[in-house]
Amino acid sequence: MWVLAVLLVIILIIAFKTIKIVKQSEVYIIERLGKFYKVADAGLTIIIPFFDHVRSVVSLKQQTMDIPPQGVITKDNVTITIDTVVFYKVTDPAKAVYEIQSLKKGIEYLAITTIRDIVGKMDLDETFSSRDAINDKLRLILDEATDQWGCKIDRVEIKDITPPADIRDAMEKQMNAERNKRALILQAEGERQSAITLAEGKKEAAILEAEADKESKIRRAAGEAEAIKQVAAAKAQEIHMVYDAMMKANPDDKLVQLKSLEALKEVANGEANKVFIPFEATGALSGLGAAAEVFKDGKKSKKTNSVDSVNE
Repeated sequence: MWVLAVLLVIILIIAFKTIKIVKQSEVYIIERLGKFYKVADAGLTIIIPFFDHVRSVVSLKQQTMDIPPQGVITKDNVTITIDTVVFYKVTDPAKAVYEIQSLKKGIEYLAITTIRDIVGKMDLDETFSSRDAINDKLRLILDEATDQWGCKIDRVEIKDITPPADIRDAMEKQMNAERNKRALILQAEGERQSAITLAEGKKEAAILEAEADKESKIRRAAGEAEAIKQVAAAKAQEIHMVYDAMMKANPDDKLVQLKSLEALKEVANGEANKVFIPFEATGALSGLGAAAEVFKDGKKSKKTNSVDSVNE
């Protein structure tokens, strides 16, 4: 019985050594007699006991590596601390095992030296504003260097950049001063815009007021002119009516002269600047002139007679 038990144990040991189950997203690096034999993919794999053995189990998943925070000196001699994370994936398991002693250590040391080289060529302000550029340069350099190790660098991200305490205080003061400066500029710009708007409003109001005054004067002058025209037309119509009535009545010369004088009196009392004298009124005016001369001569003769009587 004990022989059967020993045989059963031996069979189980051989089966355990022979049958290998590889998990998904993993591969086995199998060696035969100390030499690389094959890469076993996911699933069931049969190997020869005592001849073959599994050298390493390699994960094909994307992996992350947190690079320890590193002190880096910038171009303007400021020491800053940079915390970085690297995302990578193994593309050739055999190279990842046989081309480098430790893939993770190789990526870590290479990332540290590359960060110091890149950041050392930048000023402090440039490191804060150029994170994307630093990430891209790191990824390209690491990807090119790790290609011979069967590794693909997918992304490199800078998690944090920490300057010294005194530099942080100075930067905060500078930012506060910049905010105050922007606030004062915005306030001054607002006041300037407000003054310009008020001035433009006053200018437009003055223009509109002048145009309204001009329009009012034009309308007033037009109204006065129209009123003068209407008065003149009414007077002319009145004269024509008087003239027509006199002509129909067949008046003698004295009556015509008298009526002409009355018409002239009404016209002269009007608001028009010009007085038009009818032709018929000229005779009456000449008659009045003659009468005035006769009246003057009568007065002179009376004065002469009175003087003569006194002398006697």
